[in-house]
Amino acid sequence: MPPVASSLILELKGLCAGYGEIQVLWGIDLEVRHGEITALIGSNGAGKTTLMRALSGLIPTTAGNYFSEGRDLTGDTAAEILAHGIVHVPEGRRLFGAMSVEENLLMGAYLRDASRAEINRDLEQVYATFPKLRERRRQAAATLSGGEQQMCAIGRGLMSAPLLLMIDELSLGLSPLLVDQLVAALRELNAGGTSILLVEQDVTIALDLCHRAFVMDMGRIVRSGSGSELLADPIVRDAYLGVLHE
Repeated sequence: MPPVASSLILELKGLCAGYGEIQVLWGIDLEVRHGEITALIGSNGAGKTTLMRALSGLIPTTAGNYFSEGRDLTGDTAAEILAHGIVHVPEGRRLFGAMSVEENLLMGAYLRDASRAEINRDLEQVYATFPKLRERRRQAAATLSGGEQQMCAIGRGLMSAPLLLMIDELSLGLSPLLVDQLVAALRELNAGGTSILLVEQDVTIALDLCHRAFVMDMGRIVRSGSGSELLADPIVRDAYLGVLHE
């Protein structure tokens, strides 16, 4: 019997994971809804990247459950999770440096059962979202600027036709101008129906961009709410924005 359709793209119940004997995630409960941008914030070492790696099947979970649209993905391989539509844009971009921009983008579609016409249509959409990539399409990915590499990494994720696009550290190492361009692109993608789970070091950007956010600390979710609610939360402002509350 097929899984029942759900408004939740992701539903985590008590998820635990880590590296060997080192446990990093402790009983994570988290929900991501269709059509929303959900942010995951917290200090360095809080477990955000580990959670993204667990969600994409790069590391195994050790307890709890992981559902997407009513389907239990707990224990699925990275390829199975990707085929379901959970797409991970990793920290550091991880492009194939010797390959061209267009070759990198097409790699994002390697698991898709789609016609060449459909893939070409989606490639054109990526180029429409990131015009710089069209200009650089024959250029080796290793020769791109940091911002262009991030565009290429996001574009490669979009070529997988994601149910959910997970982006780890959008702005890391980029200039404010490039970050503004990427944020505008994410707003446009979300307005077009793309659901996004975002890990972002700049808490102000993350909370201004998202519909809902979760705060991680020491491998646990310690707070959640809308972006505006967390921006106004004195504890969040004190801990992550450098604003002391009275």
